[in-house]
Amino acid sequence: MRTEEAIRLVAAARTDDDLFGTDAPAHRYRQLVAALHPDRLGRADDRVRAAATEAFVEVTTRWRATTHGPGILLGDYRLGRLAYAGDLADLYDVGADRLLKLPRQPGDNDLMAREAHALRTIEDQGDPRHLPYVPRLVDSFRHRDAATGAERRVNVLAAVPNLHSLDEVRRAYPDGLDGRDAAWMWRRLLVALGLAHRASVVHGAVLPRHVLIEPDAHGVVLVDWCFSAEPDTAVPALVPGYEDWYPQEVTTRQPCGPGTDIAMAARCMTWLMGGRAPRELLAFADGCRHRFLRARPDDAWRLLGELDEVLERLYGPRTFRPFTLNP
Repeated sequence: MRTEEAIRLVAAARTDDDLFGTDAPAHRYRQLVAALHPDRLGRADDRVRAAATEAFVEVTTRWRATTHGPGILLGDYRLGRLAYAGDLADLYDVGADRLLKLPRQPGDNDLMAREAHALRTIEDQGDPRHLPYVPRLVDSFRHRDAATGAERRVNVLAAVPNLHSLDEVRRAYPDGLDGRDAAWMWRRLLVALGLAHRASVVHGAVLPRHVLIEPDAHGVVLVDWCFSAEPDTAVPALVPGYEDWYPQEVTTRQPCGPGTDIAMAARCMTWLMGGRAPRELLAFADGCRHRFLRARPDDAWRLLGELDEVLERLYGPRTFRPFTLNP
């Protein structure tokens, strides 16, 4: 089943029988998930990707309600609505401003364990003032499915309201974002990276979908630490469809370092600004994206100071600039 066909089918389905059929509903469900899964969309344009993601969330939500009934219990947590479909896991609302992250495949348990380890390490070693820049790990445990026997590593994260990914920002500003707006996002992203790197954690997947902003307060949260690694070790996996976003040490399975995240952050920001990027910021980003890891900056805190110097030359003293996703 092609992605466009699956999107049309989901949009037209009025009942679960319309969606999954009556002869082989599990087969239809697998067809739909394969066609709509975010990992399978490759280089689909933003319009198709957004429609497919919305349809994927509807399919998985309706299937779980059909097969398990509402309120299934995992550990001490009762699943509510499906809030997000991530790269390798679904995130469910479990109340008390918390999200339960359940991997779709047991084979990704090691990546879920990496996330739990990274977030614990950052919380233990990080400056408390900067901890809001990363998710807070509430709980992590193993759950065995009674029907299949499959065991999955589950992470429970504190939820933050009113967050939007850089993908959403780019869709709101298809001609590119003003450099003054990108500036505060870049600055805060470097704070998140500085926090992690001081704890010897490399995020490993700084992509637009993993950088969340809070528009009104100019907040930033860097999410999905499943691909994290220690410096001088290899990033464990790539997010499918984003292979060309990674620096060469990741794609060739060579040791990573703080410069890996710094290069990917710079790519996010130049992509966000598009044709509106000032040449001074493009030059700054180029310095962060040298081909070789050893030639890139490796201290996000120092780089933040250098970015501030560039921004002051460009725009003068820093002032608060209101931002909206509805230009």
